[in-house]
Amino acid sequence: MLSESRLLLKLWLKNPLKIGAVAASSPELAAAMARHIPLGSEGYVVELGGGTGPVTRAILDTGLPPDRLIVVERDPVLHRHLAARYPTVRVLQGDAMHLQQLLRREGIHQVKCIVSSLPLLSMKKAIQHRIGAQAFAVLEPGAPFIQFTYGLFSPLNRRLLGVSGTVEDRVLQNLPPASVWLYRKSGRNHHAEAA
Repeated sequence: MLSESRLLLKLWLKNPLKIGAVAASSPELAAAMARHIPLGSEGYVVELGGGTGPVTRAILDTGLPPDRLIVVERDPVLHRHLAARYPTVRVLQGDAMHLQQLLRREGIHQVKCIVSSLPLLSMKKAIQHRIGAQAFAVLEPGAPFIQFTYGLFSPLNRRLLGVSGTVEDRVLQNLPPASVWLYRKSGRNHHAEAA
């Protein structure tokens, strides 16, 4: 079996636009993302773009029960890798642009947090917006959307999505250095169907 770094490199070389990074997130970045997950409340945590699983591991290390974690991964090779590595976690193969449909099919309604490793800044603006709209359509009012980026600017258009967002962590130990953004949407008009 390929090591995680070799697996990611192989997939990136095959399609660099589909795989956002040539290396997995560092343990420091994964921990920085996981520490913003609200614990002790009901509901599911949804991870977007599970990749090889470093953020999945950090989420489970918070004490979240594995049956309360849903991982969405589009790439079939990475999906199989994650399902084998985390057999007690529900790993769905699918696209975050169709998150409402994916979760509805699984009977999942109460989402208390989304943790995303998707390479949003490398995507077209319309796709960024669609993913953001889908995410905030399934999140409980005020629940956090946690996203990391290597870029200098917000990976989501806060004004268009009607959300607030700030940098909560900067992880200089990660290569390249990364920022962790935390977004929230108020409760008004919250669960409208995302276009």
